[in-house]
Amino acid sequence: MPHYVFLCRDCNKKFEHVLHISELGKTAVKCPHCGSSKIEQQAAAFAAVTSKKS
Repeated sequence: MPHYVFLCRDCNKKFEHVLHISELGKTAVKCPHCGSSKIEQQAAAFAAVTSKKS
């Protein structure tokens, strides 16, 4: 499942949250540090693992 990076606008701390793509818009994510729901999604690195060797 994808890891999403969020920034809390109340305490200014970044945190990661693992969500299925279909849950991203439906799930209310809260800051684990202060419990605020005032968060914004940040850009995150993406990596894919494949079984094919180059």
